[in-house]
Amino acid sequence: MKRISPLAISLTLASISPTAFAEEGADAGTLPAINVSAEANRADAYRARTSGIAGFGETPLLDTPASVSVITEAQLKDQQARLLSDVIKNDASIGENYAPVGYYENISVRGFPLDLASGYRINGLSAVGEQNIALENKEQVEIIKGLAGLQGGVLNAGGLVNYVTKRPADVRSVMLGTDSNGSRYLSTDLGVLFGDHQQFGLRVNAAHEDINSYVDYSNGYRDFASLAASWDISTKARLAFNIEYQKKAQKSVAGYQLLGGTTVPSGVSPTTMLSPQPWAQPVRIDSLNFNTRLDLEFNADWRGYITAGRSRAVIDDYLAFPYGSNSATVFSPTFAANGDYDVYDYRSPDDTRRNDEAQAVVQGKFNMGSVRHDVTLGVTMSRRVVDKSDGISIPVGTGNIYNPVAAPLAPSGADIPASYRNLDSRQQAILLTDRVQFGEHWEVLAGGRQFWLKEKTYNLAGATTRDTDRNQFLPQLALIYKPQANMSVYSSYAETLSMGTAAAFWQTNFPTILPPSVARQLETGIKYDWNKDLSFTAAVFRMKKAYEYPQPDGAGGFKYVQQGTQTHNGLELGATGNVTRQLRLSASLAFIQARADGTGTPAYDGKQAINVPRLRSALYADYALAALPGLNLLGSWLYSGSKTATRDGSASVPSYHIFNAGLRYQTRMGGHPTIVRLTVDNVFDKRYWKDTGESLGDSYLHLGAPRLARLSVQYDF
Repeated sequence: MKRISPLAISLTLASISPTAFAEEGADAGTLPAINVSAEANRADAYRARTSGIAGFGETPLLDTPASVSVITEAQLKDQQARLLSDVIKNDASIGENYAPVGYYENISVRGFPLDLASGYRINGLSAVGEQNIALENKEQVEIIKGLAGLQGGVLNAGGLVNYVTKRPADVRSVMLGTDSNGSRYLSTDLGVLFGDHQQFGLRVNAAHEDINSYVDYSNGYRDFASLAASWDISTKARLAFNIEYQKKAQKSVAGYQLLGGTTVPSGVSPTTMLSPQPWAQPVRIDSLNFNTRLDLEFNADWRGYITAGRSRAVIDDYLAFPYGSNSATVFSPTFAANGDYDVYDYRSPDDTRRNDEAQAVVQGKFNMGSVRHDVTLGVTMSRRVVDKSDGISIPVGTGNIYNPVAAPLAPSGADIPASYRNLDSRQQAILLTDRVQFGEHWEVLAGGRQFWLKEKTYNLAGATTRDTDRNQFLPQLALIYKPQANMSVYSSYAETLSMGTAAAFWQTNFPTILPPSVARQLETGIKYDWNKDLSFTAAVFRMKKAYEYPQPDGAGGFKYVQQGTQTHNGLELGATGNVTRQLRLSASLAFIQARADGTGTPAYDGKQAINVPRLRSALYADYALAALPGLNLLGSWLYSGSKTATRDGSASVPSYHIFNAGLRYQTRMGGHPTIVRLTVDNVFDKRYWKDTGESLGDSYLHLGAPRLARLSVQYDF
């Protein structure tokens, strides 16, 4: 059947005049407008001043006692970002953690991988992490760096990512793009406000992408469409709705493993697909995310909202997967010393993940004598279910990393077991925060989340294999001192609960799932708006959680255990804004010491954690050429220190520098604003290992992308 692009509905909307929707006699009022043109105020386009991720309601970043990174729509466009891995290169505290080409990606923040079940959000509601969330309809991406138990409840120590969708506005824009591999890209952003008081709004974003990957045999495509709608019911009530759908199909690129479990592969190319068998199929991910929100203003001091949403992803995997090696019938979960690996017929179709969540929140302020209180009280209910087959993973032959022409292998022909309910997780919570202001200089933020978690896992026969019933209070405390209006100094304490991870199949206690554990964080920071155009931040932190790892049993086997403490100590520095009228910078630096102690395995104690460089830095610059109005030169420099690939530190990948360059040219065509963007990533074609992360108990190494040029033209009409 012919594939139909979702752009058709957008192009239909483009032909409609905004005034065509005007209604006679409408008496509804309007709330304060929140619609901003995508290219408005270019001088401040990279610098966000507020965020809703760290609390409930928009809060100035200057007054937020947490480290929050916000990447704006303008920066996403200028860097021609398509994936989360494109977004995170703006912050030195964030790195990739098992992010293969053609698959869904995960990241690590401050050295801790995010929780795919609860670490990703759209408009504050949990989204399935097993998808590539599209950026075409996103206004900004917000990232909490560190513990976020108050905001998310049960989630990993690293933090969480929140995607903020665009609101309806009078906007009409189309973008065409390509790259040096021959990819093709088309997107539209079309919106209208209508009604006598423009109390109604619609916005459609759509995109189609033909993906020509730099890795052989891994091309694919992506279709995306979204709709945002709003209704200002009165001056005190607003209803908003968002829905987005994406279909992506692309062959996944497997990572490498250590040779003999001790040696990083050398002499390999990022363009090579390991074992490109003809029967392997693209990974298909169909995702649907929608949410709705009703905002109510009760009076000048009190307001509230109710919001609910669903996120669903269906993943079909049919891979020829290179993994481990059998030498003299002795299995190893790593490649052989000579580069040999086993090829598995891996099939896991109809892998369905679904998150549902609803929140009701009331916010208000009042005075008790000379003390001011800003209070937030809320309740939330969420549910996550996983329905999938156990699939098959059957070895069908071997390959070698140094033989780019893989020998054809026959698939196993095995039947795929039926799909069943794997997980049913339900969580209820009460949220309470009180921001207490004492005079002009001192504030205390006190609050937390009391949650009740009920979670069950099942086997194919429907029998319960785990039954978790837990309730706990997760506190968050902060002291804020403002010596002057443009500076804040804070110290904070927070807790979160992380679910235990599961033993891999090659570990002696498979399929044991370790118990939940509490993570704790202390953080002290300073935020300074040097002037209206330039901000500086600094933070030091200490994070602790239980250490989970495969413990050698002395007989050649491994048992997955929770023993010892993993401690991450770090320093973060950042600067964002206009250095001069022509030069705009975004810079960050992160130093992280990530070590485990008391593990019961002396060789692992005191060693830097896998995939966590001690030092990373990121610098992005935008320089406007005075001699050529409308032309800006863009450039970035990314540095990562060496990353270990084994727990005892015996193997590591080297440090690397990556330089990117580009330009943005703003002009007019036919009287309409037009922007041409050209970027060249990895200008010097550096070969490097971007990621030594883990997935499902196994360690992988992924090569970074070679040099890639991208060109796009945005036309606003």
